[in-house]
Amino acid sequence: MKALLPTSVQIPKILTIAGSDSGGGAGVQADLKVITALGGYGMSVITAITAQNTLGVTAIQDVDLAVIEAQIDAVLNDIGANSIKIGMLASPEIVQVVANSLRKHDITRIILDPVLRATSGASLGGDDTAQAMMKELFPMASLVTPNLEEASLLLGRDISQVDDFKSAAEKLLALGPQAVLIKGGHLDSAHTQLTDYLMWRSIEDDLEIIQVKEFKHPRVNTENTHGTGCSLSAAIATYLADGHDLPHAVGKAIAYVEAGLQAGRFLSIGEGPGPLWPMFEFYPTALPLEDQ
Repeated sequence: MKALLPTSVQIPKILTIAGSDSGGGAGVQADLKVITALGGYGMSVITAITAQNTLGVTAIQDVDLAVIEAQIDAVLNDIGANSIKIGMLASPEIVQVVANSLRKHDITRIILDPVLRATSGASLGGDDTAQAMMKELFPMASLVTPNLEEASLLLGRDISQVDDFKSAAEKLLALGPQAVLIKGGHLDSAHTQLTDYLMWRSIEDDLEIIQVKEFKHPRVNTENTHGTGCSLSAAIATYLADGHDLPHAVGKAIAYVEAGLQAGRFLSIGEGPGPLWPMFEFYPTALPLEDQ
């Protein structure tokens, strides 16, 4: 094995396990952009290949289960990971092989984004997949990050108002994860201020307590929101890998995505809703005369 040199530089290593988005706006492609922009070293396990652009998803091909397992083993046996972000798992069988592989490698920092629908509305996993996620992956997860549609699918009831967030988080937390973040980006357009609701377990004086924090931020007026959920979970995973505690990692990730949405307002990519812009610190997109 290669010896670690005294002058070696260590950076956070983040593995994304998710689907490929041929349009580049979501999935593995978005995750790797975010991880890189935030100073991490990104690695990937592709679970499915999608034919996708800003107008929607036209085809999905699951990756062979043995190849998914081999990808996980290849990365973790050699490079390792400080955190793992899980996105699109298109079948119960894929959920099972991912869960088994991560147990084998004794991974403890897992951010699960339960991707069940694309921004366009296309199904990326049915009820059986949702049930498998709750059974196999929720008890392993450090954080689960459903949006309102995903929370509704997971709980079998409508979650559409801020007043629903607390009870939804409690029920999802009871399934075993260490923390749940209910994302409010799908609140109806009457909400000019959005709320994201974090609930997590912590230990104080040898007793488990439940803590909560609300993150309120203005809605960004843009149609370019493709990949927002993927980007947020990837950012949280990167900040956690870099040593931030959970509420700080979530707050920083929300601010980062908000800035990416602001920058993405000026991008013209495709004929439909485009992506946010994760590289805004390196390549600004603001129009020179926008304030005039």
